[in-house]
Amino acid sequence: MDEDEVELPSMLWGLDPIFSAFARLHITDILDMKESCQVSDIYFYKSHPIHKVDVLGTVVYKREREDFFCYGVDDGTGVINCMCWKNDLFKEEVNSVFFLTLDMGKPQDNLQGGFNLAVERKKLRHAQQTHGSVEIGELLRVRGRVKTSRQQREIIAYMYYKVNDPVMAVQIEWMLEVLQLYREFYDKPLHLKTNTASESPFSSLSKATHIIKDLLEQRSVSKFRPYDIQDLLQPLFLSCNETAHADQEPVAGPSTYRQLRILLKEALNILQDEGIVYQRMKSPDEVYFVTAQDKDLLMIVKDIIREDSKKEKYRETGCHILHILSSVRQRYSLNVSKPVLELVLKSLECKSDIVSTRDNYFTMF
Repeated sequence: MDEDEVELPSMLWGLDPIFSAFARLHITDILDMKESCQVSDIYFYKSHPIHKVDVLGTVVYKREREDFFCYGVDDGTGVINCMCWKNDLFKEEVNSVFFLTLDMGKPQDNLQGGFNLAVERKKLRHAQQTHGSVEIGELLRVRGRVKTSRQQREIIAYMYYKVNDPVMAVQIEWMLEVLQLYREFYDKPLHLKTNTASESPFSSLSKATHIIKDLLEQRSVSKFRPYDIQDLLQPLFLSCNETAHADQEPVAGPSTYRQLRILLKEALNILQDEGIVYQRMKSPDEVYFVTAQDKDLLMIVKDIIREDSKKEKYRETGCHILHILSSVRQRYSLNVSKPVLELVLKSLECKSDIVSTRDNYFTMF
């Protein structure tokens, strides 16, 4: 980072997409990055905050400890130390080889058609260890976080593996991709879009919430998926795009599609907090049910109040809302929240299906 550049406040780092990615930087740049004065183990390449990197290079030294390997990785621009934790296979390597030698010498191995499951399993484990070990001169790819230890920059690996590249095709492709990333992203300064007072994030979120509410009320929607309604929020970004059209400088940041997804997710979270929508099951399908249109939920709540109001315990006072909520979660869905139940009870009370005996107590005659 240049001396005349001001370090970006930490609360804005997440707006830079490079911060969330494994940056493919040259090792010399990783070694030269300046550490943040706000948070330790966060570094800056020019104006971009960096804490995770992805490197590919030749192993020039190797040190082994009980729980980890230390590899010196050289990508042609510099050498950096990579600390790579051992998995269980490497920790069991000595015992595996020892018992493998003993078992192969036993005469019982030739029984049962010459196949011994325990020996074959040890052979397979030994083959995995042999294939996974990295020696000096071999190509290694490492992904991990950058750390300064004893005044030396190193990488603590999240993932590492040996790369077979006999004709250097992988290395050539890697170098070309890295140069392109430098041109298009790393070497360009970070520009953050500023919202005008009329188009603050809060006003956009409020508009998105009202748009979804109007749709659910007007069309009596009973259930939907996020991608069914995300196009309704597209007009909210048109004015922003028209305003930014005059500025031709490239802007680093989330794409319009990603911003749309984030805005939709935040609006749905607000609707869930209000109890207007909920999810019966947490699944990748992401089906949202509209509380006011969920006839099954209304029927379950009525049945619970009808049945429990006859019990001696609830005959005089009625059923408390928390008791009803617990019963609904047991019989219907664990994801029904108190705001969802409150809307259901309010709807049933308006229809005179249930009666409130006092605050948060309900019964049925």
